[in-house]
Amino acid sequence: MTHAVPPEGFAPHFRKSPLTEPWEPLYSMRLPDRVVIGLHAREAHTNSRGMVHGGLIAALADNAMGLSCVQLLSAKGFTPEGGLVTVSLAIDYVGTAKLGQWLAVDTQYVKTGRTLCFAQAFVMADGEIIARADARFRVT
Repeated sequence: MTHAVPPEGFAPHFRKSPLTEPWEPLYSMRLPDRVVIGLHAREAHTNSRGMVHGGLIAALADNAMGLSCVQLLSAKGFTPEGGLVTVSLAIDYVGTAKLGQWLAVDTQYVKTGRTLCFAQAFVMADGEIIARADARFRVT
């Protein structure tokens, strides 16, 4: 199966996991203050009605925000040895994404502390916001 080319700046996602393996190919773009995750919506990403599943959106938002927190902590000279653990995650679904659309999760806000990191992200389908996510992460 051939896959569409991601937008400029995106490369194959650097953080693989058993959870995301069925959703490949995933892409990401590392910026100084955040990590943006993207994919082209395929059948494996959808629910029975052909829309991108909310669980996929939540998992990718959690991933993007956590990696963005680590990116910002690292930029400040602190790399957490044990990484981060999600403490809370809230998603507001305000739209839908369909097959073939480019889905991007872009973290817009990160505030780091010694033990907690706060983040907010927007999930977009072809540039239109379909979800907003907020999370808190424990620095371990």
